[in-house]
Amino acid sequence: MALGDEQIGVAPLDGRVAAGAVALAAVALVAGGALAGLVFQAGSDWSGAFAAFDLYLLRVARFTLFQAVLSTVLSVAPAVVVARAFSRHPKFPGRALMLRLFAVPLALPAIVAALGVLALYGRAGIFSGALAKLAGGDWSGVYGLSGILIAHVFFNLPLATRLFLQALDTVPDDQWRLAAQLGMGARPAFRFLEWPAMRASLPGIAGLVFMLCVTSFTIVLMLGGGPRATTLEVAIYQALRFDFDPARAVALTVMQIVLALVIFIAITRLGGNYTAMANLSVTRRRYAMDGKGEKSFDLLVIAVATLFVAGPMAAVVIAGLGADLGRLAADEAVRCACFTSLALAAPAAFLSAGLSLALVACRRALEYGRRQRRASWLEWASGSGASLILVLPPTVIGAGWFIILLRLGDVYAAAPAMVIAVNALMAIPFAVRVVQPAYDAASARNERLCGALGIAGWNRLRLIDGPVLSRPLGTAFAFAMALSLGDLGVIALFGSDRVQTLPYLLMQRMGSYRTEDAAGIALLLGALCLGLMMISDRLGRNAA
Repeated sequence: MALGDEQIGVAPLDGRVAAGAVALAAVALVAGGALAGLVFQAGSDWSGAFAAFDLYLLRVARFTLFQAVLSTVLSVAPAVVVARAFSRHPKFPGRALMLRLFAVPLALPAIVAALGVLALYGRAGIFSGALAKLAGGDWSGVYGLSGILIAHVFFNLPLATRLFLQALDTVPDDQWRLAAQLGMGARPAFRFLEWPAMRASLPGIAGLVFMLCVTSFTIVLMLGGGPRATTLEVAIYQALRFDFDPARAVALTVMQIVLALVIFIAITRLGGNYTAMANLSVTRRRYAMDGKGEKSFDLLVIAVATLFVAGPMAAVVIAGLGADLGRLAADEAVRCACFTSLALAAPAAFLSAGLSLALVACRRALEYGRRQRRASWLEWASGSGASLILVLPPTVIGAGWFIILLRLGDVYAAAPAMVIAVNALMAIPFAVRVVQPAYDAASARNERLCGALGIAGWNRLRLIDGPVLSRPLGTAFAFAMALSLGDLGVIALFGSDRVQTLPYLLMQRMGSYRTEDAAGIALLLGALCLGLMMISDRLGRNAA
């Protein structure tokens, strides 16, 4: 047993436990308050809430599942082929750059990606002429199911590819060496080595992609194009902002929560990881056994996948550079939106990193001092319970608080606090994933020494844990800030002329057909988020 793992007990009033309890209480307040608001609203008119479970709600739920199933199949099935092609060719020029390119969609705000899809495949897009010829007439654009599927594949194909590459990396080198010695061709190698590794990860990856597509809000809002292509989250937003029908919003929210909870449990049981991030490690395979035809096919697959992923990003850059950036820079609304975005994202990221550190430290303190085999509910809640917040998408939490604040007074005055609180909570599972390994490792080295010398609280954080955790906390901060900058879920409900972020202003300019302005704002927003993700990735690599 490692020295640091010797269990000497934890003081009942350990400050880390108290901080973790406070963090959990904050999470419960925001999430529970939203649920309480929805229940209170339903309780004031049960007949209205029950009546909202009508054919429209069933149709929306059916479309939510339908588009998620199609998006999952279209993302995961090609990802098997693309990951295998990358795995079998570990040394061709540009491979590392392509894999980095596949990480970019994770950093790109959904509204920016939607604009890129429209710039390529929209009615006036780059490929509209060719698509019109293929369609045998006019090209009406990609609004509706087709646009949703393209955008979801753009986001999830690269993610699934990188996760399958991780699965392929688990095949022992000895097996590859033996296969090479036996002269095993591509097909037998796929059957006996590659497919078993990917098949083991397939349920978790498919479940993860399915969950992301079920809870997709911005893509459906921007590309849905009408009531025929509406998901539950978009319908909640429309019920509150446009129809002002709280009873229907409650019914839709209940359906969304049940659906998300079932999927979350299924993903957990299948071994999926909802908090997959951009800085996944991708190592290289050492043995390739392909003929010329197979090599050509693999390189063609890689080229097509790369062009598909790079296309919307290139379109955003081209369209953004074509906008009058000088005029946009002088536009007071753009400058205010940029300042508001940064002013809301920074405290949200700071809060997320702080709450995550409190939860991680609490879990470790309880684990270190645990005398019985079974973990207490507080240890479980501080370790993995925070991930349950992902069952409640930002739109659902925002809907609950929107209904509460509606009864208390000016809803839109609370916009800054709501955006900060909800975005901070949404980033906690990702921040915990970054901070926890570093904290646990530092604790294993220093726990007994700190106990012997009586170093605790602020002194321990300043002298012992702080220097070790500075980079992981910086990574978590940058990642959380990027997520918050690109979020449209809460600000779409609470945004107004008084509080506008860059995504909200971008949506407004698109809605008023000021497409050039929207392209310029999308370029600015994408560059900000990409810069933050690069900082996060660099800090994470240096910390590893």
